[in-house]
Amino acid sequence: MSMFRKLRIVVLLYILAFAAVGNFLASARTTDWNETLWVDVYPVNADGTDRVQTYIDALREADFDPIERYLTTESQRYGITLAEPFRLGLAEQIDRPVPELAADASILDALLWSLRMRWFATRVQWASDRPSPDIKLFAIFHDETQAAILDRSAALERGLIAVSNVFASDSSRGSNHVVMAHELLHTLGATDKYQPGTNLPLFPIGYADRDAQPLHPQSSAELMAGRIPIDAGSAVIPSKLEQTVVGPETALEIGWLSTR
Repeated sequence: MSMFRKLRIVVLLYILAFAAVGNFLASARTTDWNETLWVDVYPVNADGTDRVQTYIDALREADFDPIERYLTTESQRYGITLAEPFRLGLAEQIDRPVPELAADASILDALLWSLRMRWFATRVQWASDRPSPDIKLFAIFHDETQAAILDRSAALERGLIAVSNVFASDSSRGSNHVVMAHELLHTLGATDKYQPGTNLPLFPIGYADRDAQPLHPQSSAELMAGRIPIDAGSAVIPSKLEQTVVGPETALEIGWLSTR
């Protein structure tokens, strides 16, 4: 390993350690559930098409109300008394590319992406006239007539930044909400509850009703598993948040439960 590469890694680790301390302090504040978390949603036209732009131009803050209501209802199941745990606001459209995380990214690649994403979000905030939010969510809208499969979404766990790849169509609005809510909880420390590679929900933590008899098919998905198990080898993506629940392991990770 060259001296330059060693120095680069040392500097990177130092920066990440500094950021981790800040993230820890921010995370402790955002998961005590004493105050509403403000989320700014920044739309991005991924394909540059008129179809996507027309959809973005028609967006209103009320379009994100279902996410707010869902997270309020789910939090109340775990005894959270805060009237509005999340408030989602529509921020200005972002006209420059958002840093991407490759599907085959190495650990070092992921760390570098994390730094690039933090710097990107910081610059976006500097350029905005809006008050600084608790969480920034970049909604990357794709033309569903041109993109058969979206690249994975991503979030900085306990980093308060999320990136959601979604479709610019009314028919996809419900599934878009599922993706956004999933990534929002990632920013607060929630972990994925599915198997890497297969994307099948992990049993029991990735099942909405782990005690069901028979176990399959399930009628809903655990939000952080992202899919409804149909049988032991197949699962489907929920079309709306009402087909998902926040499981106890996820609730514990984000502070809705103190112990199991």
